[in-house]
Amino acid sequence: MIAGAILTTLTFILTNLVNQNVYLLAIFIGIACFIFAMFAVFNGRAANVGLMCILMMLIHVQIHYPLDQAINYLGFYTLGGLWYIAISLSITQVRPYRLAEQELAETIRYVADYIRLKANFYDAKIDNDKNYLKLIDKQVEVNQHQENVRDLLFQSKRSIKDTTKVGRYLTLIFNDIVDLFEQSMAAHYDYNTISERFGPTGILDDFKNVILKYTNELDNLAYQLNTNIQPKPLYDFDADLTRLHAKIDQLDKENQYSTFALRKVLINLRDLVRRIKNIYGYSHLQPDDIKRKEIDDAKRFVQSSAIDLKKFRENLTLKSTIFRHACRMAIVMSVTYYVFETTNITNNVYWILLTIMVILKPGFGLTKERNIQRLIGTTIGGLIGAVILLTIHDPTILFVLLVFFFLTAYSLFRVNYVVAVLFMTPYVLIMLSFVSSNTLEVTKERILDTFIGGMIAFLSSYIVFPNWESMQVKESMRKLLIANYNYIFQALKEIAGQAPSITDYKLARKAVYVETANMGSTFQRMLTEPKKDRNTARRSINLSYSIIF
Repeated sequence: MIAGAILTTLTFILTNLVNQNVYLLAIFIGIACFIFAMFAVFNGRAANVGLMCILMMLIHVQIHYPLDQAINYLGFYTLGGLWYIAISLSITQVRPYRLAEQELAETIRYVADYIRLKANFYDAKIDNDKNYLKLIDKQVEVNQHQENVRDLLFQSKRSIKDTTKVGRYLTLIFNDIVDLFEQSMAAHYDYNTISERFGPTGILDDFKNVILKYTNELDNLAYQLNTNIQPKPLYDFDADLTRLHAKIDQLDKENQYSTFALRKVLINLRDLVRRIKNIYGYSHLQPDDIKRKEIDDAKRFVQSSAIDLKKFRENLTLKSTIFRHACRMAIVMSVTYYVFETTNITNNVYWILLTIMVILKPGFGLTKERNIQRLIGTTIGGLIGAVILLTIHDPTILFVLLVFFFLTAYSLFRVNYVVAVLFMTPYVLIMLSFVSSNTLEVTKERILDTFIGGMIAFLSSYIVFPNWESMQVKESMRKLLIANYNYIFQALKEIAGQAPSITDYKLARKAVYVETANMGSTFQRMLTEPKKDRNTARRSINLSYSIIF
């Protein structure tokens, strides 16, 4: 927060100094976009600070403040920043683990969604290949949320040194959820063969129903954790598991097929049930009953947040994805500003630049996906906003709708970007209606400028230092193979009688998770690239499947 406040203030001052000269401002936009986009080489937090600085610059490219007004503006900006910092820090002091609880609950929900997708394999009507692709996407999301929990739970010194029950309790739950997720990933069978052999017997429907009940149990745990209710189980799975066991025994007597695969699934289910029972039991533990070993080793699971300039220098090469993206961002933003400002095609250059900033991503697949989402959300949201402004003229009702759209949009940005933009657009239009009488004209301009910015971002990902995932897939595979090698090495040490520490084992497992998620994300984006790169994609598909699964 402090870095963001200082750098955005400095960005505002520099922008205000040069924004009366088109040539100087075009050069400044290019330099600033390059530097701030390169912040991503350090870590995610630094990338967000760089994004906020670019945002501050773009908002003021067409607004110049005289000295007295600039000082007045910075005064209010500083007050707002200090107020937010005070509120944020006071909340974290009063409830230091609240954010970690919420993110852990969200992680549990995503793990439940992942297991729901696994349950689909026991449905003969499901296309298994398409379900595998959905699993890859969900695995990436689970990994992202697990990293967020590690950052929130283990990053602060207070969490590491805490001797109270809360920190240790959350750590135990998180460790078991990670173990549970690993087990659900590792439980992989020949689902096509299972469907062919046992689909007509109806037993697969029983397995699916039990697995879905288990995911409901995870949702229940997440809800209770998020609302600070002492977790209590929703179901008793003993009867369900006993019933499945009896049906498998019955199939053994009636059919010629071996039920070994079904018994393995049942054993896996029993172990998952045991794990969630353990989690529910943690709420009864006392602080002294919870060992500090994993708390003390937790900092090894978190990436250092220190700024290392060596990383910056090492990434100053066209082989770096971040460097290519920074160059693309600098060129596209600078040229777009200069062309539209000198030709007077639109009066809202900043809106086109903002659209480019939001849509333009390091890879072609990400840019294409975000572009489509932004255009769909803006178009539908603009139409909704226009209908509201044409039919409702009561300021009180409009204000209530403004608050509703505002809260909904910002609540959904991390959940569903399309829906978030859909709600954000009417919010902006209603807000503008309070200060402008020509709102519908503004609506048309915003939608048109969004399309222009989206097209520029999309075309630039083809032309300006394009970064094809097919060029990155070999490196992603190499990292994944190395991570799997190290993970298997830990298992071999166990077999050889040289058992590794739990922390070393979990670090190797974490590396496999991260690289598997990265490989899955790269693989998915590679499939969205132009046809000229599809041959590379096809050659990589079989290898990707074999590594990921």
